[in-house]
Amino acid sequence: MRGLVISGGGSKGAFAGGMAEYFIDDLGIKYDVFTGSSTGSLLIPMLASDNIQKAKEVYTSITEKDIFTLNPYKIKVKKGVLKIKMNHINILRSFLRGNKTFGSTLKLRKTIQRFFTEEDFNQVKEGNRNVVVTVSNISRNKGEFKSINDFDYEDFCDWIWASANFLPFMSLVTKNGMEYGDGGFSNNIPIQSAIDAGATEIDVIVLNPIESLSNRMKSTNVINLLFNVFDYLLDQSTSSRFELSKLNSKKNKIKINIYHTPHKLTENSLIFNQKRMKLWWEQGREHAKKLKSDSIIIEPDI
Repeated sequence: MRGLVISGGGSKGAFAGGMAEYFIDDLGIKYDVFTGSSTGSLLIPMLASDNIQKAKEVYTSITEKDIFTLNPYKIKVKKGVLKIKMNHINILRSFLRGNKTFGSTLKLRKTIQRFFTEEDFNQVKEGNRNVVVTVSNISRNKGEFKSINDFDYEDFCDWIWASANFLPFMSLVTKNGMEYGDGGFSNNIPIQSAIDAGATEIDVIVLNPIESLSNRMKSTNVINLLFNVFDYLLDQSTSSRFELSKLNSKKNKIKINIYHTPHKLTENSLIFNQKRMKLWWEQGREHAKKLKSDSIIIEPDI
């Protein structure tokens, strides 16, 4: 079985989409298992339903207006550079409405259903493809994997939404008495879930370079500082090397092909700029054409 894993990375998912388009359309790779975290969880259901063009439409046209019901930040362009400022009014509105986070993403939940329809959901199931999204159970302080095979359409859309909600800027999702958020906090590169689903060769797209030599921009406000802190923590705790050190296979020999971005794409992946995302999609496709993977073998435990 062949698996595709896409890491978290917000708007950088456009780059992963371009790479996946090349793998599926040009190389003709047929994937049986799709796993993702955060933006990867948004992307993989569309890829699994053979809807690459729809995925491309999403990742080259979406803006913050399609995501946030209450956006906790404002984006300003100064001398061609995108800057983030706090949206004090929306943050206050969010708290007055009883939200536990700075912003609200009810629009994202509707956007998910607009681009991954119940028809798409049924097509994936009928095609015997397994789609697994990663969520962080905040109540139990652990990561969980949610397979399309275990839920109906509405519930699975909820899990996709939960996986993509970067806390504390986006909505905290409550299901079954538990609180859930971004899958990247617990497992940003969910390779193990693809192994557990039966994949024996896995293509992994990591939306960060192997090593980042760039310096982060100086923090200008509390929102900007929080972005920088969380980005730093994700870089430290969820690198591909860190994930690979934890992998295990009970029965099969596993081949893992890892693909990184050639450089750091952005300092803030929660800025959804259409022009930039269109460029990333094409860059991802071109990058996949010439890229050789860093392949490793995981031997079975037995």
